Amino acid sequence: HNPQAPALYDVCDRIGFLVMDEASDEWEFPKRKWIEGWNKGTPGFDGTYDFFEEWIDRDVTDMVRRDRNHPSIFMWSIGNEVDYPNDPYSHPVLDGSTISQPMFGGYNPEAPNAERIGKIAKRLAACVRSVDTSRPVTGALAGVVMSNETEYPEAVDVVGYNYTEDRYDTDHATYPSRIIYGSENRSDIDAWYAARDRDFIFGQFIWTGTDYLGESGIWPARGFYTGLLDFGSFPKPRGHFRASLWCENPVAYIGTYPKPRRDYLSVDAWDTWNYDDGETIRVVCYTNQPQARLLLNGKEVGAMKPYNHKSGIIHWDIPYAPGKLTVEACDNDGNVTAGYDIVTSGRPFALKASADKPILKRDKATAHVFVDILDDDGNIVTLGDNEITCTIQGPARLLGLEGCNNSDMSDYTDNRHRAYRGRLLAYIQTTGEPGEITVNFTSPLLKGTKVKLTAE
Repeated sequence: HNPQAPALYDVCDRIGFLVMDEASDEWEFPKRKWIEGWNKGTPGFDGTYDFFEEWIDRDVTDMVRRDRNHPSIFMWSIGNEVDYPNDPYSHPVLDGSTISQPMFGGYNPEAPNAERIGKIAKRLAACVRSVDTSRPVTGALAGVVMSNETEYPEAVDVVGYNYTEDRYDTDHATYPSRIIYGSENRSDIDAWYAARDRDFIFGQFIWTGTDYLGESGIWPARGFYTGLLDFGSFPKPRGHFRASLWCENPVAYIGTYPKPRRDYLSVDAWDTWNYDDGETIRVVCYTNQPQARLLLNGKEVGAMKPYNHKSGIIHWDIPYAPGKLTVEACDNDGNVTAGYDIVTSGRPFALKASADKPILKRDKATAHVFVDILDDDGNIVTLGDNEITCTIQGPARLLGLEGCNNSDMSDYTDNRHRAYRGRLLAYIQTTGEPGEITVNFTSPLLKGTKVKLTAE
């Protein structure tokens, strides 16, 4: 929703990500800003609109001029969701009976006329094309029905639809030459099928790939928690679910939760196997294989079931008993192609730490140190939330501790933090001098641990 630091594009160039470089999230009038929580309370209206006219042409032009040599960038976006119905623009079409996005009521004649956005879009698209004609111009539309009444969709080369999959077929029939994609979408399977099953929709962006600080819900919440990855970039259950939809290699994952009174299949089931004996537990499997079966301590407790194309989930309801729960995902001939194990854990006993970079450059290089809570058999205690303290000896400092729990409102820049789901991430940065670094982790009643790093 805004230009990023050049270092990010360098990473995307190297790894192979495709980037839609986007200029802004607001144009000449302010959009609602939720202060008390996402879509909660009374909104504010502070923003960038007050210097829009003075700077937007130069900002868009400078973005393209600065970033055009990055091969990762494949589209230029002139704006995100500047066309929210009645936030701020309005149009008589909002009184129509077929609109699925009335937002803040029907047509408001006192609001700015939506036709203004078409004129701005033409102006900003011209700024992009004055610098680079090798890549298409796009915009991410939030109010497609309203924007269709303006020049906006025709001003850009490619039209992004935010959360409006229900418009794909209708608008493709009405505007057969329009190139459409999902510029912002939910992570559920129906949103994916809307793109996958239509050859005129070339792809989608999911909001969001990773959890992030901001757009928080009501207290206690420090960020937006719909990501495929959590705050520490660890895969969440819905990340494994998406892998089962996207990956070409065999994928399998199992998560669990007590059998619900209202029947549903969750894409947010954590891989925990600690319940009361005999309790009926729903086990869900995310896989891209044709069928799967469930084993407990090597014995079948869930018969082979076929992949459910409607939900993307295979599931079983079984009575809980401790041990190792295993899913075997199989091909059509019954051959095991992928598997996933979860184990009943005991009480927290010890900490274990490892680093992604044991050898660091001396000048402000950063290591990620991963801390797990283990039971006395060495299993990760996925229910562990012990408070862990970090101390450092040597030429390094602690940047912060991340437990990845959205409802943990404590200071994550000090040296104490609660683990979440048996895990904690520490960010360790060198200070400029060479030498050995020892990072210690302790927790009351648990066996502590340490990891050694070297700054060169």
